[in-house]
Amino acid sequence: MAAYKDEERGTWYVSFHYYDWTGKNKRKLKRGFKTRREALEWEQHFRMKEEANLEMTFDDFVEAYTRDMKPKLKENTWNTKEAVINSKILPYFKDKKMKDIKPTDIIQWQNQMIKLKNPQGALFKPTYLKTIQSEISALFNHAVRFYELKENPVVKAGPLGKGKADEMLFWTKEEYLKFIEQVKDKPVSYYAFQILYWCGLRMGELLALTPADIDVPKSMIHITKSYQRIRGKDVITDPKTPKSKRDVVIPDFLRDELQDYMSRLYGITKKDRLFHITKTYLHHEMDRGAKKAGVQRIRIHDLRHSHVSLLISMGFTAVAIGSRVGHESSDITFRYAHMFPSEQKQMATMLNDAFVITDKEGDE
Repeated sequence: MAAYKDEERGTWYVSFHYYDWTGKNKRKLKRGFKTRREALEWEQHFRMKEEANLEMTFDDFVEAYTRDMKPKLKENTWNTKEAVINSKILPYFKDKKMKDIKPTDIIQWQNQMIKLKNPQGALFKPTYLKTIQSEISALFNHAVRFYELKENPVVKAGPLGKGKADEMLFWTKEEYLKFIEQVKDKPVSYYAFQILYWCGLRMGELLALTPADIDVPKSMIHITKSYQRIRGKDVITDPKTPKSKRDVVIPDFLRDELQDYMSRLYGITKKDRLFHITKTYLHHEMDRGAKKAGVQRIRIHDLRHSHVSLLISMGFTAVAIGSRVGHESSDITFRYAHMFPSEQKQMATMLNDAFVITDKEGDE
């Protein structure tokens, strides 16, 4: 390795050839280093990343991981992942060499995470700790798969937090009707919550709706996209999963309400969003309505749980419900199993009948 002095600028630079991941010979030029040592260190780190050399630091590996993974993920998904890595993982491991990070290092990091508190002064929930652990484990899994790391130290260190979320909350139909009466004074709130409860949409799906998505003659809503606010910009993306693209047939009263709502929106075009509101606005309205109605405050997403609960109580199958809300039926069965009527008694009765019939036939 060699570094060169840029006499005109008074700085140092490196210029060298290397082989990229395809085996192609390339030239790299990097200027602006204050010292020769800084220039040489930069070249060393660069070569290690390109050669997948586990002598590289964790910080360098995160750069390589970013290069590998960022183009494959949705922008918001990557932003969430990056925020966790930069704030909860990188500060603890950045200067360690990848090959030197042991399960004991992960355990010490886990103990630090358990002590951390959120801005409100409360310890992080076990589900969030599980999310953090999932991110660091994904990093080392990537190193095992593509950078020849022998094993993932996170696996040996054991779990952090828990994957099961807090108890699922939902409103009964009676509780929802009390709530919705209290937000009727604001039409945009009223119609937004009506769609969330009676159709089971995700919040991003709601906020992406346009008049073109409301098929009045067929009493149907077409779910084809999702809305997100990313770094101050409105972004329309594909729905959460391929199955999330779906048609939701809506009750007649809601069809009529939406037709009335759209008629009030002056100058709106087929491609304009129906709800120019924020998630924060809906949270405030949820607070206001729940307090005035005297019902337990649940999360916005719990309206989706409430919709599923309502459909289960009406006797619909997991397959039918999954199709409506954009979930696999197996997910509905797993997440809402405690809400489905128990069939154990019916099974026992039928098994008893089968035995009795067989026993009688044997006596003849």
